[in-house]
Amino acid sequence: MNPILRPLAAGFRLGVALRHAAYQRGWFKTRHLHRPVVSVGNLTVGGTGKTPLVAAIARILRKRGLAPSILTRGYGRRSRKPLVVLEPAATRSPEPCECGDEPALLARALPEVPMVICADRYRAGCVAEERFGVDVHLLDDGFQHLALARDIDIVVLDTTQEISDRALLPVGRLREPSSALKRADCVILTRLELGDPGPLEKQVRQINPLAAIFHTMTQFVQLVDIESGRIYPPHALEGEPVLAFCGIGNPKAFFADLRKWGFSVVAEQTFPDHYRYGDADMEVIGMGFKKSGATALVTTEKDARNLFASIPEEIPVVACVIESSICEEQAFEEWLLARLPAGGRAV
Repeated sequence: MNPILRPLAAGFRLGVALRHAAYQRGWFKTRHLHRPVVSVGNLTVGGTGKTPLVAAIARILRKRGLAPSILTRGYGRRSRKPLVVLEPAATRSPEPCECGDEPALLARALPEVPMVICADRYRAGCVAEERFGVDVHLLDDGFQHLALARDIDIVVLDTTQEISDRALLPVGRLREPSSALKRADCVILTRLELGDPGPLEKQVRQINPLAAIFHTMTQFVQLVDIESGRIYPPHALEGEPVLAFCGIGNPKAFFADLRKWGFSVVAEQTFPDHYRYGDADMEVIGMGFKKSGATALVTTEKDARNLFASIPEEIPVVACVIESSICEEQAFEEWLLARLPAGGRAV
């Protein structure tokens, strides 16, 4: 650990502990919505595969005849509106600056699911209940949002990343000590295609032996041309030399997945999470493209939504469309529905 950051990490740990104590003792208020709340969050700052999992859980709820809403803060959005409501619509395609890049992805992937973006998730939930008559709320990135009561706490951990208390912010990416997993009802280990879940699963069992544990894999669905919107099958660029770039929480996992999916990645470029690309950035990427001998640029859907730059016509740019596949889907569905009050339906 960097000696300069050690005191800051110790201060961060103390601040987290004091905040939890304030909620436990009632100094800070936790409010309850009328409908059940399922929180899907993590211990780290992004990069665990949480967003595709939120979409997968929403589809499961709808398949079981429930009407879910998604409540989210909308990290990275530039709109000054304190509350943004995205009504269900088949052609819904909000801009990331309006609602945040990850909510924008969810809105496109789940056009039939109402979404409310607001820092005050209780207010967002009240709006969802009043306007859409929902049965259950999905609280996106909600594990640390103690101001809203939840019925189920799901924590997402990336199999390719270790959980160590030495990596607390600002030294690393951990928002809370690993002991926070004691609050989890369920832990979902993601990216099984890239790593052995055994060590991480053992660590979770030691901290919280009662938590249900499930696993997911990242499923590559299709490619989308960013300029034309044309859709290609997953194998369309198999074996072709490509330059991969992204601004996400775990870029190494994306590059590893590309190689596993058959891409010949000849160059990689990384940017900060939630990065908004301008013309200067595309010039740098374009220079790397020419030097590498690549025939196309490959990125994530999230990055595609953050491209605010002109792309040279001679450089094809495609985004990978992915979904999260729960390995024990039937068992997870049964576990989830059994823990929702009244099966999640309004009573």
